[in-house]
Amino acid sequence: MKVFLHLFLIWIALAGIASNASAQAYPSKPLRLIVPFAAGGTGDVLGRLLASKMSEVLGQPVVVDFKPGAGTTLGTDFVAKSPPDGYTILFSASTTMSINASLYSKLPYDTLKDLAPVSMLAAIPNMLVANHALAASTVPELIALAKASPGKLNYASPGSGTTPHLAGELFKMAAGINMTHVPYKGAGPAIVDVLGGHVPMLFDNIPSVQPQVASGKMKALGVTSAKRSPAMPNVPTFAEAGLAGFEANSWWAILAPAGTPKEIIARLNTEVVKALNDAGLKERYIGLGADPAPGTPEEAAAHIRGEVAKWAGIVKASGARVD
Repeated sequence: MKVFLHLFLIWIALAGIASNASAQAYPSKPLRLIVPFAAGGTGDVLGRLLASKMSEVLGQPVVVDFKPGAGTTLGTDFVAKSPPDGYTILFSASTTMSINASLYSKLPYDTLKDLAPVSMLAAIPNMLVANHALAASTVPELIALAKASPGKLNYASPGSGTTPHLAGELFKMAAGINMTHVPYKGAGPAIVDVLGGHVPMLFDNIPSVQPQVASGKMKALGVTSAKRSPAMPNVPTFAEAGLAGFEANSWWAILAPAGTPKEIIARLNTEVVKALNDAGLKERYIGLGADPAPGTPEEAAAHIRGEVAKWAGIVKASGARVD
């Protein structure tokens, strides 16, 4: 019995040494950064910028691999079921991590159990914009207009269940107004219809609508962040407009499969934070309207848990559902 116990303790010690050696050698081959949505959007640009900088600081290529489909659940499930060795990581968004948990009646993975947060990356506020025919140029004016004509105003979004859509629903709840949501298949057609006067206003990420505001084709009523965006410093927040505590941002985070060794999570976190603190990358992010927000894995996990709880009630109130 003593011999068996002695051998068992030696085995545990050797396993620990092997684990530490493996973590110290990490990474010894290229990493895959899974982006669960189609190329061409804001997340695509942010992901490529991060991958490029992480390749430098890690000393190994970080290859961007797009796996869109099923409202981002396809790529997310791929990472959740990948080996927990730190070589397959997820570039995820707020819709995936905080909204889909309530939007879908069943997911092939558990949002909070099957993925290990590495770090938050950045937050991008949504912005409410309108065509010049709308008889309101501020959030308080819009609230008054909506209360005078309940249910008669429409607002567009890039799609049902997206953060911009639910920012609109949160606005309705906070302001005590009734507006009708008009979902589109992406920001492009929604912008075209707002410009054409088919729908008066639109909630969307700042980078999507900033050019229209800058050119004078649309007017900006408010941003959904807690503080004004450096990309649109003259546009007031909804909180400034009288809706205290209002915040409805899009955000991005890096996650790994659950079970990834803590040493590897820590190494990834260190390098992500280092990349986001690079002056050049930070400038590019801010130029896109993204506010870099690196932090610890624990902070990322707490943020995601809070967002899941926050948006569950808003999804339920909106009636949005994808099955």
